Amino acid sequence: MLDTKRVSGPMILLATHIAAAVALLLWSVRLIRTGVERAFMPELKRRLKALSGSHLSAASGGMLATMVMQSATAVALIGAGFVVSGMLATPAALALILGADLGSALIAQVLFLPVQHAIPFVLLAGVVTFFKARTRKTKQVGRILIGFSLVLLSLDLIRQATAPVAGNEIVQAIATYFHSDLVSAFVLAAVLAWVMHSSLAAVLTFATFASAGLITAPVAAALVIGANLGGAFIPFVILSGSDRPARIVALGNLLARGSVTLAFLAALLVGFPQPALSTIAAGQQAIILHIVLNLSVLIVALPVVGALVRLGERVIPERMEAAGTSVTALDEGALDHTPLPLACAQRELLRMAEMVQAALLPVMDLFRTWSPETARMIEIREDKIDRMHFEIKIYISQLRERALSEVDEKKTLEIVATANSLEEAADRIAVNLIALAEKMRDGALAFSDEGTRDLEYFHDQVVTNGQLALQVLTTGDAEAARHLVAEKDRIRVEEQHLQERHLKRLQHGGTASIETTNIHQEVLRLLKQVNAALSYVAYPIAEETGDLLGSRLAQHNQAGGMA
Repeated sequence: MLDTKRVSGPMILLATHIAAAVALLLWSVRLIRTGVERAFMPELKRRLKALSGSHLSAASGGMLATMVMQSATAVALIGAGFVVSGMLATPAALALILGADLGSALIAQVLFLPVQHAIPFVLLAGVVTFFKARTRKTKQVGRILIGFSLVLLSLDLIRQATAPVAGNEIVQAIATYFHSDLVSAFVLAAVLAWVMHSSLAAVLTFATFASAGLITAPVAAALVIGANLGGAFIPFVILSGSDRPARIVALGNLLARGSVTLAFLAALLVGFPQPALSTIAAGQQAIILHIVLNLSVLIVALPVVGALVRLGERVIPERMEAAGTSVTALDEGALDHTPLPLACAQRELLRMAEMVQAALLPVMDLFRTWSPETARMIEIREDKIDRMHFEIKIYISQLRERALSEVDEKKTLEIVATANSLEEAADRIAVNLIALAEKMRDGALAFSDEGTRDLEYFHDQVVTNGQLALQVLTTGDAEAARHLVAEKDRIRVEEQHLQERHLKRLQHGGTASIETTNIHQEVLRLLKQVNAALSYVAYPIAEETGDLLGSRLAQHNQAGGMA
C-alpha cells in the first residue's frame, strides 16, 4: 500500500526542481536566439536568401540557420516572411523549414554531449564578454555564450533532480503506465512541446529523463516522436493569421511531419526501432531517434515539396474581405474610462506598425521585377494606414476633451507623434519607393550586381529594425527600446558607408551604376528615413528611462538587461 503522505512531499520537491530546470532550459534557448537575432539577423536573412536557389540548398540553409539560432520555429517564421514578401518561392520556403527541423535535431545532439566540465568556462567567458563588450555585436556574442552555458547547466540540473528518484514508487508507477500506453505518451509529448513552444527543449528534457532512468527507452521514443508533432504545430498556429502563402508553408510542414511521425509511432508500437538501438544508452537513443526522424522527414518530403504546396493551396482558400469592412482597436465606449482608451490607441498603433512592416517587406522586389499586384497591395496597405492615422488622431482628440492627468496628456501626445511617424514611413514606402521602382521599369534600368546587394543588405537591416519596433510596441521593453534607438544611429552611419561605396563604383565607370546613380542614392536615403520613422516608437520609452541625452542615446557603463 502506497503511503501518499510519506511520498507527496518529496514528489512535490522533485516536481519543483524539474520545473525550475526546464524553465531555465527554455529561458536559455531564448537567450541564445535573442543574441543571434540582435547581432546577426540581417546577415542571417541574406545568407538564407542566397542559399535558397534550389530546394536542397534551401534545406541546407535552414539547417545551418537553426543550428545558429537554436530555434526551428524562428527560422520557419523567417521563411514565412520571405514567401509572403515574394523574396522566396513557396516550395523553397517549405524546403527551408524542413531543413530547419533537421538542424534543430543535430544541435540537440551537440547540447546532449557530456561536457559539464566546460560549463563554468563558457559561462565565465560569456559574462566577461557581455559586460566588457565595446560593440553591440560583441555584447550579443557574450549573450549567446551565456545562453549556451545555461542550456548545459539546465540539463545537468534535470539529471541531478531526477537521478535520486528513479526508484520512487510513484515514478515507477507512472513510468510503467506509459510503458504500456505509448500512444498516451506520444499525445502528452505533443501537448508539452506546444506548451513549451520549443521542440528542442522538449526533446532534450525527455532524453535527460531517459538518461537518468526516470523513463524507459520506448517511453522516451514515444515522447520524442510526439514532441516532433507538437513542434510542427507551433509555426502552424503562430502563422494561422498570416497571409495565405505563409499558411500554406506551415500546413505543408505539418502534413509532412505529421505523416512521418505517425509512421514512426506505428513502427514503435510494433517494436521495430528497439532491437536496432538496444545497445545504446536510453538518453542517446532518444537523440538518435530524433535525428533519424527529422532526416526521414527531409528525405521523404523534399522531393514532393511542390505537391505539398499544391495540396496546401487547395486546402487553404483565398481570404475574401468584405468590401468596406474595417476592424479597429479604438473603442468609443472606453473614452470615459481612462486608461482604457490609451490602451486601445496603443493597440491601434501596433496594428499600424504591423501594416507598415507588411508594406516594407516586399518593396525591394519591385526594383528587381516590377509587379503591378505587389505595388497595388502596398498602396492598399498605405491607404489603410492613412485611415488608421486619421482615426487615431480623432480618437485622441476626443479623449483629450476629458479631464486627464498630466501623465495621461503626455501619453496622448506620444501616441499621436508615433502615429505621425508610422504614417510617414508608409508614405516613404508606398509613394516614394514605388515611384522610383516605376521609374526603373519605365527606363528599363537595373542596378549593378554589387549595388543590388548593397540595397538588399540595407533593406534587410531596416526590416529587422521594423520587427524590433513591433517588439517595443508590444512589450514596452526598455532594453529593446535602447537597442532600437542605437540602431537609428548605426543605420545612419551605414547609409553613409553605402553611399561611399556607390561613389567608388561611379569612379570605376560602371554603366549600370552611372545609369541608376540617382535612384540608388535616393533608395538608400528613403530606407534610412523609414528606419528613423520606425525607430521613433522607442523614444518615449528611452526618454522615460533616462536613456536619451537630447536626441542621442545615453552612453552606459553597463550593458543592461539579459533577456
